[in-house]
This record gives sequence, structure tokens and C-alpha cells, in this order.
Amino acid sequence: MSDTVTSVDADLVAMMRQVFLDAREKVEEGPLVAGEDLWSELDELGLVRLTGDEDSGGSGAGWAEAAELLRAAAGAGVRVPLGEHDLLACRLLADAGLPADDARRTVAELDAAGTGLAVPWASTAGRIVLLVPRDGGYAVADVAAGDVRITPGTGASEEARDTVYAAPAVTAGATPVEHRVVAAYRLRAALVRGVQVSAALDRILELTVEHVRDRVQFGRPLARFQAVQHLVADIACEAELARAATGAAVELMAVAGPDDPRTAFAVAVARSCAGHAASVAVRNAHQALGAIGTTREHRLHEYTRAALAWRNEFGAVREWDRRVAAAAADAGGSGLWPLVVD
Repeated sequence: MSDTVTSVDADLVAMMRQVFLDAREKVEEGPLVAGEDLWSELDELGLVRLTGDEDSGGSGAGWAEAAELLRAAAGAGVRVPLGEHDLLACRLLADAGLPADDARRTVAELDAAGTGLAVPWASTAGRIVLLVPRDGGYAVADVAAGDVRITPGTGASEEARDTVYAAPAVTAGATPVEHRVVAAYRLRAALVRGVQVSAALDRILELTVEHVRDRVQFGRPLARFQAVQHLVADIACEAELARAATGAAVELMAVAGPDDPRTAFAVAVARSCAGHAASVAVRNAHQALGAIGTTREHRLHEYTRAALAWRNEFGAVREWDRRVAAAAADAGGSGLWPLVVD
């Protein structure tokens, strides 16, 4: 099911899903962390720079297609930095007026000391786009991965989350950017994670339904027990809410762009909904499956761990709750309804 109102070609969606499903079948247990072979295949299919301008080597697609690509990878249990490379790093370079070549990229947001923590996929990237605080604002530098010091790490999602340090000499020539460029980057990053969480919740629902239908206890399938039915129904409701909220945010990102206040509100709602939905889905799924859901042999933990990890990146749930509440308060009694439904 598409998570956007904008129609995406069904054949394109099917191709995306099949690529990741075929790749995932080669791994017996645990998520597939994409290597160079899969990255090259995705590049040949035009999926690595899906939303990039065609005159700069991209495929010229939009957020609707990008969301389907993110959902396909997350739903198949494939860990690959497509969002980080295309929607974040290359788009940030474009907004800064800087070129991007074919090297795989990610973004490291540095502190005043030149350190970036939990940087996604830095240890696997060819180049790092640095977001550098400078004179009360920010600047952007595109540097080779070998020009910075990278300490590898792994997050709960089993993806690379590395520490990056850039010496002052490396960032000296960084290009200053407006605050709106940084705000747009952060909003896009938040939406990338929201889409991934939503896709993980859909897969959690599928695995839970499959288990309770097949597992027999006391002479009948688990799905026949009312308490189990309630667990599954709650997962389904929360997954649908997360999908609808992220779909609305993707649609506004595609139509209005990250500078529109409506987009910022929609992303905040999406992240809040997806974050709370993850709590319910993870709890209920593991209750329904019991101990088997935590084993390496079963795939449930691939998605529950990822959902919990992704929901806290680029803003924790409490922060997104606060933003939704602040927007509602600012809208006032007369503006709240249009804010929600417009």
C-alpha cells in the first residue's frame, strides 16, 4: 500500500520491492546490511539518486517515489543509506549550491568542537557532508571520508552509527548557508525516519498476524483467543495511523516543500504518531509471539528494534509531541481545525 496520496507507478513499486526481497533472501538471519554489490545494483536501476535532478545524474523523481523506496527497503529488512545519500546529503549540497558526484554520501552535523555523534553510515561512505556551526549560523562542506576521523559504531537497528571528528582545517572552506537550509535538512531527515518506522510497523503487523494464525495452543490457533485479537487489532490501528500520518507529511513535502509551515506541522504529527505507535506495536507483538520473537531465528526483532531506534533519531518522541502541542496552541481556537484538516 502506498503511504502517499500522489500516485506512484505500480510497476516501479513492484520492482523496488522485488529488488530488496531478492537481496534479503540471501541472508539466513538478521537484517541485510547492504554492501557494494547491492549498492551498485541500485545505482544501475537509478534508485541511488532517485530524487536528484536529471541534469546532475539523478532520476528526477519526487518524495512519493522516495517514500516507496524507503518503505520497500525497511519492509524487507534491508539496511541501506538511500535516504541519507539522496534525500539528505545530496539535497543539502544542492541547497548549498555545491555539486555532487557519484560517491556515496551521508551528513554529519558537527558541534562546536567539530564532533558529530551517531552519524548514520559514515564508516561506509565515500564522502561526508559536514554541517558546521559558524558565527551563529551554519556552513556546509563536502569532504572525503579519509579527511575526517571516523570511529565506527553500530546502533540498535544494526546500522552504522559512527562518531566523526573534523579538524578546523577540514572545515575552513565550508560554504555558509541560510538557517532555512538547515531547517529543511532536519525536517527531511525527520520524515525519512518517520517513513521507515511506519514501514517497520507494517511488517511487525504482518509477522504477528502470521504467527497467531499458525500457532496452536490448547487445541486452537492463538488468533481465536480474544485477548490475542485485541493485541493484534491495536497493532493494526497504530500501524494504520502511522502510515496515514507519514503519508500526509510526504504529500505536503512533495507539494509544498520543507519551507511551508504546514509541512513542518505534518512532519511533527507524523513523527509523534509513529513514535507512539511503535511503543504499542512492539509491546503487543512481543506479547503475542512470546520468547520466539526475541530469537535470532525469528525476524520480528529486526523490525521492533529498528522501529524503536529510528523513532528516536532526528528528534525524540517527546520533542515531536511538544511541537504538535505548540502548533495547536499557537493556532488558537479558531485556527486549530483548519490546521488539522486543511
